[in-house]
Formats: sequence, structure tokens, C-alpha cells
Amino acid sequence: MAFPKYESYKDSGVEWLGEIPEHWDLQNIRAVTELKSKRNRPDFPVLSVYREYGVLLKDSRDDNHNATGLDISSYKVVEIGDLVINKMKAWQGSMGVSDYQGIVSPAYIICRVKSEKVEPKFLHYLLRSKPYIGVYNALSCGVRTGQWDMHYEDFKKIPIPLPTSEEQKRIVAFIERTTAEIDEAIAKKQHLIKLLQEQKSILINQAVTKGLNPQAPMRDSGVEWIGEIPEHWEVRKLKHLLKSMDYGLSESALSEGDYKYLNMGHIQAGRVILKNTGYLNNIPDDLILEPNDILFNRTNSFDLVGKSGIFQGKKSDNVTFASYLVRLRVTEDVEPVWFNYLLNDLLFLKYIRSLALRSLNQANLNPNRLSVVYIPTPPFEEQKKIAKILSLKETEFEQQIENIGNSINLYEELKSIYIANAVTGKIKI
Repeated sequence: MAFPKYESYKDSGVEWLGEIPEHWDLQNIRAVTELKSKRNRPDFPVLSVYREYGVLLKDSRDDNHNATGLDISSYKVVEIGDLVINKMKAWQGSMGVSDYQGIVSPAYIICRVKSEKVEPKFLHYLLRSKPYIGVYNALSCGVRTGQWDMHYEDFKKIPIPLPTSEEQKRIVAFIERTTAEIDEAIAKKQHLIKLLQEQKSILINQAVTKGLNPQAPMRDSGVEWIGEIPEHWEVRKLKHLLKSMDYGLSESALSEGDYKYLNMGHIQAGRVILKNTGYLNNIPDDLILEPNDILFNRTNSFDLVGKSGIFQGKKSDNVTFASYLVRLRVTEDVEPVWFNYLLNDLLFLKYIRSLALRSLNQANLNPNRLSVVYIPTPPFEEQKKIAKILSLKETEFEQQIENIGNSINLYEELKSIYIANAVTGKIKI
């Protein structure tokens, strides 16, 4: 989509901002906002600031795991139209103008928009645009990764281009209309990914519980979660398919060393991923992972307990694992890839999670409870065939999902470009 340019431009005097339309004003944040710090309204709802959305009611989403303090009387008051900045995550774009009245953490910066020349929504899109996020990144500093602090004294000096009030309204209307169209296209792509993931799950469940031959004679397995299985399959306790179940190492302090140290986050989509690991020294040889070892997450939140992944590296990679992970090694008559597919089957996961011991925020599925679970077991050669077919099909699904994901990324980038170009005057709205 091609957009017209403004008739004439002038140098903003700011290298990263470049030229702005000739008739636009240039101010700094301090000139159009003022710092505020009203408190003691524990009756107001708690708000959160999201990188993707801006300011939202905290209770409106279930993906915010930051705990609200017991005493919220010191939380800062936010009025509708206020600018709210998470100064420790400003470098990610975590700020926005609020559509809600509420309270936020005392660590946040709150500014009232004091100038009648500024439409709060225009300021919202301007300060969350890509060029400005780059500025916050440069201004933020600190020791702890991911928690760099941006000081208000630096923030308030940032220059902002200001079109007329009517132009600001047009720009906001354009952004909201255009991003709504792009978001609708993204939602359709995301729905397609969800359908592909569901198809993959159905395929895996069918293969590991019913086999590859839909015409095979069936019999009742005698196990409720399994149902019918092919007549020639067995039903065996999980422990009879294993040579060993081993706990990992309990280490609170990780440093540079010769051995990679894995936690639950390194189990992704049924695989063990060796990225951003911790390191240890002096690891017992029997706790180093070997090819086809499977790691099982025995304790975590309910939706993560039971998570499993297969290690397909080498022993010379020098990899060990945390104490809340359990290493499973299968016997010689068990195909490890098939076994890993079974462990990651959604129906199997639902069943074993029902056996977990639950507390307030944790679930625990110890190896003793897991080991006596009955599982459908085809002959070894059939296990190998199932593993091979599922690996091929999974690769096909993953390629389709990756292609759709790439197109979503392009939509997101396009949205970012439209917003940045509109609020900085690179295109005429």
C-alpha cells in the first residue's frame, strides 16, 4: 500500500527521528506531561502494563505472574488518559496511555498529559513505536539482564513531534483501523496454526494408542484412559519399559563450567533444547545425558508437570540436569522415540496429571506414581515404524506451522512500520 508524503519537511535536529513535516511542532515529553504520584487508593483495581497491549486490568489476563503486594496502599493511582511506564521494561516497549482508572506498582512512572495540544491516544502510539523503543533501549541500564532501569530524568527529555490536534486524531483513526485489519488477518493465521496443532495431536494419539492400521482387529485394553487397542498389542506398566529412573542434581549457584545444566525450560515440544543453559563442574559420570535419554518434569505448576523431552545429542556434549527432572532410560526392546511420543500424547498427559499430588501452586508426580501407569505397547518393530511415520509427519506439520508463523511475523512488522511512519510524519494521513 502506497501512501502520500507531506508537501514539505524540515530537519528535526534529532538523528534517529530524521525529518518531520514542516508544520509539525517539536517538543519534549516534559513539555506536554507532568509527573504524578498520588497513592492510597487500595479500593481501585490493579493494572498491568504489557509490551504488546499497553495498560490493562491485571485480572483481565491470566498470563501475568507478578504477584500483587499484600499492602497496596503505596500503589500509584492511574486515571484514564495517564501515561504509565514500567521503567524496568521500557526498553521492551512496556508503556502506554491508560483507558482505565486503577493502581500500579510504586516502581512505575505515572505522567498526566497536561497539554491540550496532545491527544493521549496519539501519544500512546508515538511512545510505543519502534523508533522510540530504540531510544529507551539506549537510555536503560543496569546489572541484571532483562531488568534494565530507565530514569525519568532521561525519559522526560526525549523529543516528540506534534502535528495539529486534528491530524493527531486522523493518525489515531488510521492506526486503529489499519491495525484492526492486520490483527484480523493475524488471528486467521493463528487459528490455522491451532488447527494444525490439533491435527498433529490427533495423529499422535491415534498412532500411539491405536496404531497405524485402522483395519486392525481391536480388543478392550482393560484400562479406562486407553480404551481399545489392537488385538496383538500388550498393556504394560511403564516401569517395565525402563532400565532406570534417575533424579538430577540440586544446584542453586550456577557458574562457568564444563557441563551444561538443564532445567524445565529446556524441554520444548518433546525435545531437549541446549540453549541458554547454566554450567557446572565436577559432575558424576552417571548423571551425564546420553543419546535417547528422556527427561521428565516431575514437579511444577499443574500444566507443566509431566512435560517430557528426548535428548538427541551426544554424551560428549557434557549435559546434566536439575533435581526436579527425572531421566528415563528405556530397555532394549523399547524404541525411545516412540516412547517419547507416547509421553507427550495429550490424552496420556491429561491422565498422568490427574495422578499428581497438588498443593496451592504446585503439582508433584513422583516416579513411583508414574511407574505403575499402564500404557499400550506394540511390538518393537511396530514401535519403530510408528516412530518413523510420526517423525516424518511432525516435520511436515512443523514446516507448515513455521511458514504460517513467518507470515504472522511479516504482518506484525508491517503493523509496526505503519504505526512508526504515521506518528513520525513519514507518510501523510
